Amino acid sequence: MEKITLRIEGMACGHCEVAVQNAVRKLPGIKKVKANKRKKESVIEFDEAAVTLEQIVDEINSTGYKVIL
Repeated sequence: MEKITLRIEGMACGHCEVAVQNAVRKLPGIKKVKANKRKKESVIEFDEAAVTLEQIVDEINSTGYKVIL
């Protein structure tokens, strides 16, 4: 398992947090995901054998938010 913290632009409300969390959760290998609009970040625990960081970033970006690497 790997744990990462991604900086995310565009989250402004509780709905934004839920949208990011739901998008990431549907990927294979995701153990935990918690988005925080105040910190503008998401902490994600995942199985790197099942999903890549690039796939996670692409999924978040596809929801309309922007991951800052």
